[in-house]
Amino acid sequence: MAATGASSEQVPVRAFGGPTALIEYGGLRFLTDPTFDAPGTYPSGLAKTAPASAAPADLGPIDVVLLSHDEHDDNLDTTGRTLLADAPLTLTTPGGAGRLGGTARPLKDWESIELDRPDGGTITVTGVPALHGPGAREDLEPIVGEVVGFVLSGDGLPTVYISGDNAQLSLVREIADRFGPVDTAVLFAGAVRTDVLDRALLTLDSAQAAEAARVLGARRIVPVHFDSWAHFTEGREQLVDAFTAAGLIDRVELA
Repeated sequence: MAATGASSEQVPVRAFGGPTALIEYGGLRFLTDPTFDAPGTYPSGLAKTAPASAAPADLGPIDVVLLSHDEHDDNLDTTGRTLLADAPLTLTTPGGAGRLGGTARPLKDWESIELDRPDGGTITVTGVPALHGPGAREDLEPIVGEVVGFVLSGDGLPTVYISGDNAQLSLVREIADRFGPVDTAVLFAGAVRTDVLDRALLTLDSAQAAEAARVLGARRIVPVHFDSWAHFTEGREQLVDAFTAAGLIDRVELA
């Protein structure tokens, strides 16, 4: 199911389970939502069911952590918090940057930061909207917290979209209008449902992930955030079925 072509070689993506992936882009190494704890149940009630496929020590140097949000254990766990202390830069929500301190920097919706590439030139990281459930921002965020997605771009580089825990396709359409088509879409899926919002979807389900990829015009699709946690209600099988039904399975990379 691996996509082929120069762009996929230019942007290696390694998924480690849950929402955690390493993206090598423009000479920098970006890590999404670090979760490396052993399986177990957290005081929040969330239960991790499988270990990550690598440990932080196996990753090599990380230049930037792209943290969609800091308030849920399945996006930032205890080991992940330790990793942040060694990261030169963490980009996250305004509230998360305030809570984390250190090298964490806030990215508001549509705000960008320029990062120097090792061999010259720059990478632009843009914060893009994400909402962790259905409904209006002012109703959701007091319950589930802020979330941010990211777009990576640069001269001569393909565009990469990282969704974070976004559950609303309307926001994907806004992002596609500004940045589409994208080369690589890293889509947080899993059809998360908890009692926090009466079992409403807190992330994309598999069919919505396929629709997001279609809207974005993504040449390459890397689903994450669909395994290793008990509250994820759809996994690999449902993703394969949904992307097959959408005629996009040849663009999908599943670890």
